[in-house]
Amino acid sequence: MKIFLKSIEKKLKENFGIEQIEIIDNTSKHKSHKFFNKDKFHLHLKIESKDLNCMNVLKAHREVMKVLKKELKESIHALQITIK
Repeated sequence: MKIFLKSIEKKLKENFGIEQIEIIDNTSKHKSHKFFNKDKFHLHLKIESKDLNCMNVLKAHREVMKVLKKELKESIHALQITIK
């Protein structure tokens, strides 16, 4: 799992000017959900980025999701994004 989270961090840093990033794995909080899948993550990205912060929120979220398209399809069930 740590390798997966590090790969997400690396991808985002390569695509955006990121001053700080925190990736929080909230998967364990969702174990009681009806369609819970232990192989898919529930993540919260807290990103401090001048590049993303100068975009409107919707565009910034779309750009992040575009970079993580493969991960969203294969390994991420839910993604919360906070941009500072």
